[in-house]
Amino acid sequence: MTVRLPPLVLAVVSIRSLEQDRAFTPCSRAKETSAATCTIKKIVSERGLGFIEAADGKEHFFHRRGMDTSVNFDSLMGGEKVILDIEPSPKAPRAHRIRLA
Repeated sequence: MTVRLPPLVLAVVSIRSLEQDRAFTPCSRAKETSAATCTIKKIVSERGLGFIEAADGKEHFFHRRGMDTSVNFDSLMGGEKVILDIEPSPKAPRAHRIRLA
């Protein structure tokens, strides 16, 4: 007996497989490396998100849920040095496990 999956299910499975095979680094998409030091560029407090600028000038999106529990998102003003990891997401790599440097 052969089970046929709808195309959408196949696409989701394929995308998830690709995401698991890819490795991302802070500031590039080459491989996963943790503990990159970057600077918070912009905070949008009403939406609970922001952007972090890496040393090479690339920007990474982050959400308040990606902050380490020791960091109070509401106290951030921008310009703070942070240490972070990059994780894959559907649109583009994003910062997570963000902690103050």
